[in-house]
Amino acid sequence: MPYRAVIDLGTNTFHLLIVEPLHGPIPFREIFRESRFVKLAEEGIERIGDAPFARALETVRYFAEKLSEYAVQDVAAFGTAALRTAENGPDFISKVRELTGIRIRTISGDQEAGLIARGVQLALGRITERALIMDIGGGSVEFILIEDNQPVWARSFPVGVAVLYRQFHRHEPLLASDNLAIRSFLDYQLQTLRAILSEKPVAHLVGAAGTFDVLANILPAGRLNAQACRIDLTGFEALFSRLLSATQFERHAMEDIPEDRADLIVVALVLVDYVVREFGIRQLTVSTYSMKEGMLVG
Repeated sequence: MPYRAVIDLGTNTFHLLIVEPLHGPIPFREIFRESRFVKLAEEGIERIGDAPFARALETVRYFAEKLSEYAVQDVAAFGTAALRTAENGPDFISKVRELTGIRIRTISGDQEAGLIARGVQLALGRITERALIMDIGGGSVEFILIEDNQPVWARSFPVGVAVLYRQFHRHEPLLASDNLAIRSFLDYQLQTLRAILSEKPVAHLVGAAGTFDVLANILPAGRLNAQACRIDLTGFEALFSRLLSATQFERHAMEDIPEDRADLIVVALVLVDYVVREFGIRQLTVSTYSMKEGMLVG
């Protein structure tokens, strides 16, 4: 059967996933996967700067070479927060089509949330208890409330790690005042989330890929299946404390922190810690599947 591919063009990271379609509970077999950090919002999310614009084009050209190498004809490419927000996002999309023939479709935050939910449900199987799915991106964070295995509420918020880092990570290590400023910002931005969770409280947080994959690789985890694991929140608190007190130089020297995440990992964990503490989370599950896999089954 011919291969299929999805390209996820995120604010921080561009992803390529090539699969062979199958019949079964997991309807594909992974053939090739690669992620590259392009940091589209390095100079702000309102406009893609010249350097990240060039990096992003080079990455998509590389992806196009891989598509040709694997003879992939069926390609879906989706642009998220930065490409739907930046004033020169349409210029980038046009340039990509001119250079590679790849057609990029920008999707709304709500559409993004729906695809994330499908990917997570594919990884976890039936979710019988009420749970909150969280996907941390560079420009936005998507939250999806699940009840009886069905998404009943979803919303995208402009609180991605590139936004938090650019606005609030002003000192190394992060000062208590920076931490407080982030939490005050989240208080304001996440009022709608707080309102829905006051009506429908949750104890179970499901983290979708990205930052949560890093946590799963560092912390003690109970494997649920090949695509999901359960994280000990006690371990999270210790890791958060260690990174919160570290400088950027120290984080880059840590063997358990991926080099390309050492800059943004602190604000990402402030965000996770905020959700865990504010909304009474007692259980954390990590899904390695997220939007890309949701694209394949959507």
